[in-house]
Amino acid sequence: MSSIDTSLPDEIASVADADEDERLSKDVIFELLKNRRRREVLAYLLEADETVTLGELAEQIAAWENDTEVNALSSDQRKRVYVALYQTHLPKMDDAGIVEYDQDRGLISLADNADLLMMYLDTDTHRQDRWDRWYAGLSVVGTALLGAAVLGAPLLSTVPLAALAGVVVAAFLCLSTAHVVRNRSQERNVDGKLSRIE
Repeated sequence: MSSIDTSLPDEIASVADADEDERLSKDVIFELLKNRRRREVLAYLLEADETVTLGELAEQIAAWENDTEVNALSSDQRKRVYVALYQTHLPKMDDAGIVEYDQDRGLISLADNADLLMMYLDTDTHRQDRWDRWYAGLSVVGTALLGAAVLGAPLLSTVPLAALAGVVVAAFLCLSTAHVVRNRSQERNVDGKLSRIE
């Protein structure tokens, strides 16, 4: 007999029973995210971006936990993670609609509600765009162009300085507009996700 508790917390069980419009409460989200292995499942599935087998998932998580390579794992290390994922973590995540878990075939993929948890994780894929780099690059290019024109660079000295300054300002205006449009799009995306959280 296994001593692992496979019962679902009340918050997750109620989501599994009600399944009302794919909504999750913050309690369920944080219940799922409080366990490191479940966070690692999400990170691996996000990186894989496809259906994976329980075996490969368990091996990678065991390798991360033991700070080693997959081929250097012992069978006990693999088995510990495999059993915990099989009996506890993946069923909880499946019941909450975070992963699609086919226990018979041992196949796992991200489900519709996974994006509700992803926004709480610090993953490379979900990091904010680095607009500061675009602004810094444009500043360097603009300064170089204007500086070269002032110093009398052959091609730039024929263009009026006011026209070059206008081009630089127009470039900043275009970049700022693109930044605002992108931010509004991301805000709508986040607002849509947050509307699915109770």
